Amino acid sequence: MSDVNYQKQAQDYYNKAPLIILGSGASAAHGISGMWALAKHLTENTDISGLSAGEIDVWEKFCEVLNAGVDLESALHQVAVTEELTSRIIRATWSLINAEDIHIFNRSLQNQAIFPLSRLLSHMFKSSLTKLNIVTTNYDRLAEYACDQERIHHYTGFTHGFFRQLAAPNEINSARRVNIWKVHGSLDWFKSPLEDIVALSNIQGIPVNYKPEIVTPGTQKYQTTHLEPYRSIINNADQAITAANSYLCIGYGFNDEHIQPKLMARCQRLNTPITIITYALSDAARKLITDGKAKNCLAIERGATDDQSIIYSSLDKTPVTVEKNLWSLEGYLSLIM
Repeated sequence: MSDVNYQKQAQDYYNKAPLIILGSGASAAHGISGMWALAKHLTENTDISGLSAGEIDVWEKFCEVLNAGVDLESALHQVAVTEELTSRIIRATWSLINAEDIHIFNRSLQNQAIFPLSRLLSHMFKSSLTKLNIVTTNYDRLAEYACDQERIHHYTGFTHGFFRQLAAPNEINSARRVNIWKVHGSLDWFKSPLEDIVALSNIQGIPVNYKPEIVTPGTQKYQTTHLEPYRSIINNADQAITAANSYLCIGYGFNDEHIQPKLMARCQRLNTPITIITYALSDAARKLITDGKAKNCLAIERGATDDQSIIYSSLDKTPVTVEKNLWSLEGYLSLIM
């Protein structure tokens, strides 16, 4: 058994007020579809009516690639999807994730304890902190709902209200605030008929002449994220990552080029502490741990059962298996509170 006190290590890193990075695993824990479920939904539900013969051929090739077991992001890189087809894919993606998001919101109305993130944020604010930062690749609004459960104001780049418009961070003031930097867009962001980006709160469907502003994987991602509001959001996320004294990654796979380079540089060059909790470590996350370049690292993944965890620490070359759930956010809270 290792002599490393992983609980003390977790608490030391947490006491540095970590920037929180939410990946798809954080939402999957609540039932939001991951890449494989989304791929299946797209092949079955994307509207291809009225497309040209050439676009139909591209679509059929895209479906063949997905059905062959290629992941969604790789498939979108392999097949040259037109702008119109991309728009159809975005609408189908929005329809699936929005329905799941609204379902979770409705469940949260009946269950005040549904979001462990609520308790984490509330606990972090029991200090002199007045602002916290969350960086996420997720489209859903679970982080926003978690803030609401604890009466914590959040800012996502827009004014408050039902019809929200882009606003600089200094326009929104409150005693305590969580900045949620959504680098791939959000279910409530739309391009309006005036061609500006607005945010519409908890609507059930896409309004006529409005286009969802979510960035799907693939080559279009690089083009879209050079435009507003993504450019400003990514810039603010970069600043938050640079300023952070510690990182807490929840269900994040370390596969996103908008977050990755700066995060890795901070952990490897400046030894900024990083904690990773996840169902299963991705290859990229495992490499960060095992190659030894991250000097202050604690990672916890699920073991053989939900009640078993495998702990990797930069303080010891040998992983430790413990008979506790520490890999979920709920389990992690038991380490630090």
